[in-house]
Amino acid sequence: MSEADPIMTGIMAAQELANGGDRAGARAAFATLWERTGPDGDPLHAVTIAHYMADVQDEPADELDWDLRALEAADSLTDERAQRHHSSLQVAGFYPSLHLNLAADYAKLGEDDRARAHLELAEACVSTLSDDGYGTTVRGGIARLRERLSQAG
Repeated sequence: MSEADPIMTGIMAAQELANGGDRAGARAAFATLWERTGPDGDPLHAVTIAHYMADVQDEPADELDWDLRALEAADSLTDERAQRHHSSLQVAGFYPSLHLNLAADYAKLGEDDRARAHLELAEACVSTLSDDGYGTTVRGGIARLRERLSQAG
């Protein structure tokens, strides 16, 4: 990992709040970070903040809004920028999770056709993931959502 990045450090601190069950505190911390960077700032910061902010929303529509922001930011992120944070990062590896999250959001909102479309996008790029814990988690999420959507009709 490169030299300390204060925004990424703040993101990890906010995520620790979320992991500890303080969703409101995490939302406030992510909101402050978003105000500092926003959608036109560093794409790595934007995708990371939006991705984690989505996870601490109480309303599915708000979660969807943040996941859409994360996808938009990923579209402007380069491997070079991601690798300045950590040499192993490849932007292509972000997409399976981003599309899975969007599929889950749409499923929560009862928009099964949109959910299936994003699930197909997640499945189409899942080969970019390694056979590690993260890859296993995303693949498992895809399989569980596919099963749930197939039962929904």
